[in-house]
Amino acid sequence: MKPAACLALLGSAWLLISLASGCCDICPAVQTAVYEFLSGPSDEYISYVQNYQSDPLVLQNALALKQCVDGKLTEEDKGHAISAVNKIFSDPLC
Repeated sequence: MKPAACLALLGSAWLLISLASGCCDICPAVQTAVYEFLSGPSDEYISYVQNYQSDPLVLQNALALKQCVDGKLTEEDKGHAISAVNKIFSDPLC
């Protein structure tokens, strides 16, 4: 995985978690979204995003990003990213 991509992914997850430190309900939703994004098939990820967003442009961008990640990252890269995200989600604030 390219360091910049990993940093962006982890930074985004951390930002969402840090913003939600006072709201316990957002962490499971973010966690599910991250896992769907990294390890789920494209159609399941887009279906999950549709639960929260109906804008066709957002859905189109989500699909393009998911396809890019699936094409560029190896399973090992995704495993490392999931491991790092698991550490973030195990934080007591979440």
